[in-house]
Amino acid sequence: MFIILPPSETKSTGGEGAPLDLESLSFPALTEIRQDIAADLSALEPREALGVLGISDKLLPSAEANQQLFSIPTTPALYRYTGVLYDALEPASLPPAALEHLAVGSALFGVVRAGDLIPHYRLSGSTKLPRRAHPAEAAPTIKKRWGKAITAELKKLQEGGELIIDLRSGAYKQLGPVPGALTLRVESVQPDGSRKVVSHFNKHYKGLAARALASAQQPASDAEGVAELLDQAGFTVELPETTGRPAGEMTLVV
Repeated sequence: MFIILPPSETKSTGGEGAPLDLESLSFPALTEIRQDIAADLSALEPREALGVLGISDKLLPSAEANQQLFSIPTTPALYRYTGVLYDALEPASLPPAALEHLAVGSALFGVVRAGDLIPHYRLSGSTKLPRRAHPAEAAPTIKKRWGKAITAELKKLQEGGELIIDLRSGAYKQLGPVPGALTLRVESVQPDGSRKVVSHFNKHYKGLAARALASAQQPASDAEGVAELLDQAGFTVELPETTGRPAGEMTLVV
């Protein structure tokens, strides 16, 4: 069971790990693309980066950190990302075995495992990042840069018998779609009995669900197994066969 979490725009700073070593990261087949993206990102002057990244002046320190990708400290990926989902996940209190089931999608790194050491950075999945070697060309999207590389690596896991649970949000899911992966839709019940997807609750409950699944003593091997684990953890889960949702899309009702 391999659970892919979305990254967060907010990230912790600092760390106790050595500077970034791309060759030490999981999924080494992604190293060349990681190198190209990291080199182009770190080459941006901070003021230029504000426009490229679509961020305001108050986030200038993040743009400056991008220039130091290969010199600032690193920390395990699961501790680098912050925000609602990661607050609910509570990485620091997870049992060590749970970390083996967790990974994070990333515009910069493609996909990394929970323990991979990464620095603070700023880059979203919707960015168009100029190529420093071809400044006159139109800046390609991050999706174009990754091509089919992320999908190919995750497909290898599937072919090895791994059940993939893809919790990434739309832009990051598109960087490396995984046909056949399970997904989770969080629907909040409204006072009138109707349901809708609420961003805050979506992130919160995906964090709780990821924690419950990763911490299970026996990992699930199919959708029914995932539903059973979540049910045991106190969640209300509906399988797509009962909801009419697309194949593989489970619904968490909160």
